[in-house]
Amino acid sequence: MLFRKAILLIHGFAGNSFDYGELGNELQYYLDFDVYTFTLPGHNKTFISNVSCEDWINSAERMMDKIISIGYKNIYVVGHSMGGVIASYIASKYNKYVKKVVLAAPAFRYMYFKNDKIDVIKSIKKSPEIFGGLDIHLVLSRILKVPIKTAMEFTKLVDEYHDSPKNITAPIMIIHGTSDKIVPSESCQYVHKVVKSKVNILVNMDSVNHDCFTGKRKDEVITAVITFLRKKYIMDINKTIEM
Repeated sequence: MLFRKAILLIHGFAGNSFDYGELGNELQYYLDFDVYTFTLPGHNKTFISNVSCEDWINSAERMMDKIISIGYKNIYVVGHSMGGVIASYIASKYNKYVKKVVLAAPAFRYMYFKNDKIDVIKSIKKSPEIFGGLDIHLVLSRILKVPIKTAMEFTKLVDEYHDSPKNITAPIMIIHGTSDKIVPSESCQYVHKVVKSKVNILVNMDSVNHDCFTGKRKDEVITAVITFLRKKYIMDINKTIEM
């Protein structure tokens, strides 16, 4: 197990591991990673209820502890949306083991903000624009399974773990889709600005929405992830890439 590499995929709010599309298979095929995924507590039910943000954090910690206990020394972490917030915390806590980090649309900001607080009225008014690029059946299935109390746990998670990126030291790639109306560019820019990683790459992908791993440029998104995880960086890099 000493030379094996594990990768942990953490999905987003009201989502599941299927949100990563073919990423897991591609990572296993091209990079020979042992891929680990799990479903966040409550997300396997019709309604996400009776669950707290700490339940989500604890489940990610248990999965990391399990991977480490098996004997992996090289662990890579990928987080999408709310999963990006959780992945940031995991990367900061387990920095001894985490070798690289990929955050896709990390939800440290979401919907519309004013003075660093969510603008609920504007978010509601702009809801057709926010969800316009997504499949209507997917949108409805996610909205209908989220009670207000659970949504508040999401906001609590973001508040409590907002500073996690400041403790990330592993090489990191942050992916922002320019057509993402759920997580704005400011969220990705925030992470890009505060991490301590010597290899710190922000990728802005044109015409990519929030569901970046299953959308129309999914193959290019997956290729970008594979390229980043495969490459051995021999110098410090801090840059933004437009694709």
